[in-house]
Amino acid sequence: MTDTLPAIADAPCNAATPVPDARRGTFLPALFGRRHFFKGETLVYSFLQWLSADYGGGYWQFMEQAGHPLYLVPAGRPAYRICCNSNRYEGTVSADAAGIIATLFAFSHLSFEVEDDHIAEAFHRLRDYAGDHPEAAKIFGAID
Repeated sequence: MTDTLPAIADAPCNAATPVPDARRGTFLPALFGRRHFFKGETLVYSFLQWLSADYGGGYWQFMEQAGHPLYLVPAGRPAYRICCNSNRYEGTVSADAAGIIATLFAFSHLSFEVEDDHIAEAFHRLRDYAGDHPEAAKIFGAID
């Protein structure tokens, strides 16, 4: 008998997957670091509220890739209108892309407030992942 998991037929091998409920409590400290996880989480929610009038709070899914924490996804609706006045981006993105955008904004903001290699590494890991996302052009349009 082996301990291998069955393959998910439709998911690419580099796809992000939801964090199981049993590990949700360790996700945010792993993503933002123990010293910054509360502020990081709050920033993600705040940035999506700033970027989208569609967002009104609610449950978020935590996403990982190959066991590494990656980003948060709002679970309230399938898509969000994003309007970023600082770079004049406007568009509608999936909830997944909205979560990536908000998490990247949070990492960027934190990187100017604290010197922490963990934050920089997490930002770059997510940015690299976003480059292969089906909505990469929209994500980078919103964050640039």
